This record gives sequence, C-alpha cells and structure tokens, in this order.
Amino acid sequence: MEDFKFLTLRDAPALKDRAAEWFHSKWGVPKEAYLACMESYLDRETEYGWYLCLDGDRIVGGMGVIENDFHDRKDLSPNVCAVYTEEAYRGKGIAGRLLDQTVEDLRAKGITPVYLVTDHTGFYERYGWQFLCMVQGDGEEEMTRMYIHR
Repeated sequence: MEDFKFLTLRDAPALKDRAAEWFHSKWGVPKEAYLACMESYLDRETEYGWYLCLDGDRIVGGMGVIENDFHDRKDLSPNVCAVYTEEAYRGKGIAGRLLDQTVEDLRAKGITPVYLVTDHTGFYERYGWQFLCMVQGDGEEEMTRMYIHR
C-alpha cells in the first residue's frame, strides 16, 4: 500500500497536537476535546485509542475510539469515531486498513463488540461491520445508522 505508515498514537505520541488539530479541522469538534481523549489514551487511563495513516510525515487518514459518539444509545459502546481520509487519498484502502487495525487492536485487549454511527451505506459492510439499528444523534432531527463489529 504505497509507502503509507499505519500506527497508533501510542506509537508516535509526539503527533498528539498535530493529530488533534487535524481531526478538529475535519469534524469541527474542539481541539481540546480531541486532546483530552488522546491524553487519556496516552496516559493509559483508557484503551480506547487513536489510529493514524501517514504519508511521509503528513496525516492522511485517521480515526479514534470513544465511549459514545454523540448519540442516545449509551449502552452501545465503545464507538469508532472521526473516521476520515483526505480526499486525494480515498480509494486506496486506507480507511479499511485503519478500521481493521482498530478492531483487531481492541479485540486483542478484550474489547468487543465495537460500534459506529454513520450515514454511509455499503462502505463499512466491506470490512465486516453489520447494520444494527437506528439511533438518535445528539441535537439531530434525523435518525442515523448504528453499525456493530463483533
């Protein structure tokens, strides 16, 4: 897969500030919120991690794992969140590899199943995710899809 490097934030903790800024720029969630989650992971207060793909030293893809991705089903946890691949890098298998890495990392730590919310259909199924139910996003009028990976 070209010269991409796939890693967890624990593999490269010096990327924390850049990663938090990168996720903030993609999703609009305050950088401080990402930093707080990342610091909990780096300090081993949680095993809910952060996963990145680098092209050289540039972050081109990433995702995280948090307790709840802003929806009403607090019992469905943990949640993969902030899944993003830079547009110029899409179609190269980056998100799929990050999803697989995330699921395997959590499974190795005894954390399964894993959930995610998305409006996409067809994409996540390619990587072993199954539609579970509809959930209500915080402050959203429309219901959104919840997927599970066992």
